[in-house]
Amino acid sequence: MIIDLDSNNWVVDEFGASDMFNQLVPTMLWNTVMDTMMKEIHAGGKTMQDIEQVLKWAPVIPGVVPAIKAAHALGCDLKIVSDANLFFVETILEHSGIKDCFSEINTNPSYIDDEGKLRICPYHDFDHKCKYPCPPNMCKGLVIERMQAVSLAMEGNNNKKRMIYLGDEAGDFCPSLMLREQDFVMPRKDFPVWKLMNENCQLIKAKIHGWTDGEELQHILLRIIKAITTIEEKQILSAADHSKFQTIYSH
Repeated sequence: MIIDLDSNNWVVDEFGASDMFNQLVPTMLWNTVMDTMMKEIHAGGKTMQDIEQVLKWAPVIPGVVPAIKAAHALGCDLKIVSDANLFFVETILEHSGIKDCFSEINTNPSYIDDEGKLRICPYHDFDHKCKYPCPPNMCKGLVIERMQAVSLAMEGNNNKKRMIYLGDEAGDFCPSLMLREQDFVMPRKDFPVWKLMNENCQLIKAKIHGWTDGEELQHILLRIIKAITTIEEKQILSAADHSKFQTIYSH
């Protein structure tokens, strides 16, 4: 949701490994496919530096980086929920100059083994049993539920935090169902999550604001944040809490 494509597909395509990737996809789980592809890319002589460089070439959605910086400056607690992996996500954030804007990164763990290969592990056990179209290795809905539970434990019944969730994948439908009436969800129009929401809009409690490009995303996101800030300022003039909203970026 920061770059204008799937980072997994981008890396595979840039290394000319699409044919093998397409053969593996029907035979194993997505997370296992990507771990296998990293082994094959390494066997082909590519290094971690090569992978890093390819990720830096990935096209960023115009307007998204300024939107993130502006949201952070306004006091929004920004968090990432991604079905990529930690190396991919951190490389893109660092290259875009926005890593410090995020307080939390939830994604598939990754590490470099003794042979210099990138290894990718699942975020959740493969038996999380979500009934929605979440991949076996990660249920983003469970991540959102955990965030909500943390907020509730910290603030109790006085919890006034609102979430703004942005996403475009089918896996972003499940977390959208976890949002409350005071929350907001921003699906990307004409992407899988948009189709699922249109087919099941009665299940969504949060306010839906679709977007098409980075310029529209920036406009809608900042408008929502400023509206929330105005409401909170009116309601809690005597309080000094500058973290009344969270923005969750799916990737």
